[in-house]
Amino acid sequence: MIIVFDLEMTVQRKHQHLAEVIEIGAVKVEVAGGSPSVTDKFQTFVRPTKQPVLSKHTTEFTGIVQADVERAPAFRDALNAWKEWLGGGSYYLCSWGPDDKWQLLKQCREQETPIDWIKNYNDLQQMYSKLVAEGDTYRQIGLQRALEQLELAFEGSPHRALDDAHNTARVLISRFSDFKLEENDIHDELRYSTELVYSTGSSSHNPFEKLAGLFDSSVS
Repeated sequence: MIIVFDLEMTVQRKHQHLAEVIEIGAVKVEVAGGSPSVTDKFQTFVRPTKQPVLSKHTTEFTGIVQADVERAPAFRDALNAWKEWLGGGSYYLCSWGPDDKWQLLKQCREQETPIDWIKNYNDLQQMYSKLVAEGDTYRQIGLQRALEQLELAFEGSPHRALDDAHNTARVLISRFSDFKLEENDIHDELRYSTELVYSTGSSSHNPFEKLAGLFDSSVS
């Protein structure tokens, strides 16, 4: 089973404020009779706690308004609902670009929430960009551009978690045989990131230096 997810976060224009997840969207992609299809969907708003009132920039960018998050579950409860929806079987966890994964890890760490369930992660944006690259180099391709290349119209509203997850899944399904998903352990990745930072002694060699430093092998 493949879980394609997307997060929407608060838009921060000031460095002293950290972004918070305000919406989680995900779809399940399963293969039956050799054909992949979306079999289930999940969506929940998430109530921010550091800045409970959404900024004008956040609402303009996402379309999410204060009433959507006012009575929504807090991050931990929303995460538990998502994990229950995931079920106990094996799965790949995928998103369009790595930012959502790192935001998820950051907030899990802040709230001392286990991260073992963040497993077999695959960056579909990176995979797709390499698939359509010309020559040895490639540039990251945006989701809407990928849909255009596949002659697919965006369904729903951009920058809404479930709609972005759904459209990401459509890209995956359209080139399904070309995507080679990998199994991996998030702890191994975090250990590697931390070791790289320590060995170089400079964050310039690792874009995730600050996040890697939050984790160690004792995190469960």
